[in-house]
Amino acid sequence: MKEQAQAFRTGITPARPGGQEKQRLFGKHFFIAALLPAMILIVWQWAGSMGQVSPLLLPSPLAIAEAFAQLAATGELFVQIGHSLVRASIGVFYGAFAALLLGGLIGLSRTASKIIDPSLQLLRLTPSLATAPIIILWFGFGETSKIVIIAFGAFFPLYMSTVQSILGIDKKLSEVTKVLSFGKVRHFTRLVLPGAMPGILSGLRLSIAYGWLGLVVAELLGSQSGIGFLMSHAQTNSQPEIIFVGVIIFAAMGKLIDVLVASVERRLLGWRDSYTGN
Repeated sequence: MKEQAQAFRTGITPARPGGQEKQRLFGKHFFIAALLPAMILIVWQWAGSMGQVSPLLLPSPLAIAEAFAQLAATGELFVQIGHSLVRASIGVFYGAFAALLLGGLIGLSRTASKIIDPSLQLLRLTPSLATAPIIILWFGFGETSKIVIIAFGAFFPLYMSTVQSILGIDKKLSEVTKVLSFGKVRHFTRLVLPGAMPGILSGLRLSIAYGWLGLVVAELLGSQSGIGFLMSHAQTNSQPEIIFVGVIIFAAMGKLIDVLVASVERRLLGWRDSYTGN
């Protein structure tokens, strides 16, 4: 605070941290963030080694690491991850496409909003776990039902963000485009699309996250491939360490995908000075 006040009085902007300083701060933050998980793992391993916890209920971290290494060595782990990623990508694509289409239509048309939006809001408030059995009943246990479950989960975050982003565009700017005699296409490309893009990209990030959650539901309810299938098979054969491997992979892959999408979001929105990425 004192440095900022001094800089304000003198008009000199303090120098930003250099590369070595950034590395030092990153290392410090990483150490603080990793301290609690490391302590939990140590206590967890100690409790497992001393027989304080049943390995059928809570396998030790070393047992989970051994199961992970074994699955990786046989190649089965990467095969199942590939099946899950392909399935999730297809489902999110269909859900996002429908969300952009309907969200744009409802955001731009009051008539469409009055006719379509109430029904979609009713579906939005229906839990995914409640709709999954119905989807399986209609589409069977094949791949189609899993894609529909994922698409259903991915649809609503992006749909809501698209509608709200379009409706949130400054009305004064719309009046300016009318004064400049912009056509509908030019009005959309010059005002609506750039103005709504930050909200759409944020909604896409949530859409991918919810689609990933939908993948978990779809694969655990019934699947012949994927990480969820690996976990269900391990549950049947009393292999809790493989179940934990699946949980860790779902969490790690979800975080990795979120980080990648956030990075793309920051790059695409770098032209907006007022925008701050997560």
